[in-house]
Amino acid sequence: MLHPLVHCSDAAARTVPRPGRLNSFSWAIGPRVPLFRQSSVETAAVAMFSWVSNDSRRKKEPELFDTVSEGLRRLYTHKLLPLEETYRFHDFHSPALEDADFHNKPMVLLVGQYSTGKTTFIRHLMEQDFPGMRIGPEPTTDSFIAVMHGPVEGVMPGNALVVDPKKPFRKLSAFGNAFLNRFMCAQLPNPVLESISIIDTPGILSGEKQRISRGYDFAAVLEWFAERVDRIILLFDAHKLDISDEFSEVIKALKNHEDKIRVVLNKADQIETQQLMRVYGALMWSLGKIINTPEVVRVYIGSFWSHPLLIPDNRKLFEAEETDLFKDIQSLPRNAALRKLNDLIKRARLAKVHAYIISALKKEMPNVFGKDNKKKELINNLGEIYMKIEKEQQISPGDFPNLKKMQEILMTQDFAKFQSIKPKLLDAVDDMLANDIARLMVMVRQEESQMTSQVVKGGAFEGTMNGPFGHGYGEGAGEGIDDIEWVVGKDKPTYDEIFYTLSPVNGKITGASAKKEMVKSKLPNTVLGKIWKLADVDRDGLLDDEEFALANHLIKVKLEGHELPAELPSHLIPPSKRRGD
Repeated sequence: MLHPLVHCSDAAARTVPRPGRLNSFSWAIGPRVPLFRQSSVETAAVAMFSWVSNDSRRKKEPELFDTVSEGLRRLYTHKLLPLEETYRFHDFHSPALEDADFHNKPMVLLVGQYSTGKTTFIRHLMEQDFPGMRIGPEPTTDSFIAVMHGPVEGVMPGNALVVDPKKPFRKLSAFGNAFLNRFMCAQLPNPVLESISIIDTPGILSGEKQRISRGYDFAAVLEWFAERVDRIILLFDAHKLDISDEFSEVIKALKNHEDKIRVVLNKADQIETQQLMRVYGALMWSLGKIINTPEVVRVYIGSFWSHPLLIPDNRKLFEAEETDLFKDIQSLPRNAALRKLNDLIKRARLAKVHAYIISALKKEMPNVFGKDNKKKELINNLGEIYMKIEKEQQISPGDFPNLKKMQEILMTQDFAKFQSIKPKLLDAVDDMLANDIARLMVMVRQEESQMTSQVVKGGAFEGTMNGPFGHGYGEGAGEGIDDIEWVVGKDKPTYDEIFYTLSPVNGKITGASAKKEMVKSKLPNTVLGKIWKLADVDRDGLLDDEEFALANHLIKVKLEGHELPAELPSHLIPPSKRRGD
């Protein structure tokens, strides 16, 4: 009996290439002039193994990407998406990602109960009204409004918005007309929107009736946005700390996105300091019951609008908190690529676990009889299946989807359409996580180093960047920055009295003598060491009377709760040490 590969003559075997590929043997020897006689089986074997080696070589070649965003898009399309589609991931968890999801600007999602100042907060950031904006003490914003940059002011309704391929909202069409009629995009030319987009949401109400009357799953929509935005800001009113049932449901829907959440306690200028402390404590206690994490949520306290403070006692606190929050928002463009990378890794881990769950259910289903009863049994015992997969695949319990939600969705699924395990699909995702992602991490750092100057600019951010109204201007080490006289000079007579008790030699004291006096401040040696370096302006290891006075001034700055500068500001340099003097 002939070998199954031998079906043609020797000449035919040598001259007919494999479709779509070059004949490796013919290419290697050049013109088709055989140097020796070769059998049909040998020729076919050479062609087969050369094809296998080419294929394996092709697999080992790393993916080459121009940018992190493009790399993430290609990895998702070629390696993760096939796994998601095979195991119906999109029916259970999240719709498929599109090109716009990888290339869009960073987005900030504002969430809160009605009249907590969400829309006012956006207006405060941009210092400009936007189309569709309504502000009032009653529930005014009844729509999701995506505030984005555009050449001219205008509003794009939801139904048109979800068919625009350049916008990352196409998958929202799954929530139906009831939602799309309450969704719009407000476009306007504003420098803040050149770097970020902002999502305003309807005020969250209390009571079952209001929740049902929305006509769409409010928590599910917020969860969809939470997966795609870079920052989630929860706003609370200092006068209304009660967390309604719907708000509690919304916060729970944001689970697995705690790293994106920031909390703002707004309108804090309307209550006294003592009352503010109680309100802050009550808010932390309420959040602790809902957000089940051991870490404390970052809460920013302030009054985020352009009106005068009603009670200015905590002005410095509000300024510091606003500066911290603005810095966090300003960093979003620089960290956008890293956020997308992190979200893709989380999605890949969930997709892998989902594949194991679906294949395990498929394996347990009978071929013919008793399918319905077995389906109910498997759904009821889903927790045991979780534990089995956890042990067999060495998967962390935190990677598994919510058990109750998974059981509810499985009730409506046809288990006959589920697929068994496909190792090649899982291997592709593992290779992506182990190799491709590591290379992208290097690119992320490179892109970040090239984007050091890319921060959110314009609007309220400009007012706190430079000038005398920037946070901390003229305070601490910045005191006396605009004075003609040396700011240390006013206290120098007091410091001189101490200086001359330390027995200076040639007008200078040693480090040991200075240490005896400086340690009386009870500051740590690490801080005193930094003060010594700043005060020893001429770097001679000794301190003269001006340098000693400067050291004592910096000690005073630190004891008052201010930070020391990394380098000595020009206005603090002693007059005798200044260039040109």
